[in-house]
Amino acid sequence: MSRLRLLSAAALFAVAANAHASSFIATTDAVVNALKATSDATTDVVSSSFKDHKIILAARDDAASFVATDGAIRGVKLESALDYIRHQAPQLNATDAQLAQAILTI
Repeated sequence: MSRLRLLSAAALFAVAANAHASSFIATTDAVVNALKATSDATTDVVSSSFKDHKIILAARDDAASFVATDGAIRGVKLESALDYIRHQAPQLNATDAQLAQAILTI
C-alpha cells in the first residue's frame, strides 16, 4: 500500500511540475511578445519620422554605447536626440532604451 501511495504522489508531482512549466512558458511568451510589439511600434514611429534628421543620425554612436552598457553611458548627442524625439512625438510612450534601439535601426 505504501508503494502505491509513493508512486501516486510521484505521478501527481510530475503532472503538477509539467503544468507549472507550461504555464511559465506561456506567460513568458506572452510578456516577450508584448514587449516586442511595443518595441516594433516605437521603432516604426522613430525610424519613419526621424530617419533623415541630423540630430538623430548624429546620436547613433551614443545610442550604441547606451544599449551596449544597459544605460550606463549616456552621451550628449543621445540626450539631445531623446529630447528632440519626445518634443516632436509627445504621444510616444517609450523608454530611453527603446528609443536608443530605435535610433540604431535607422
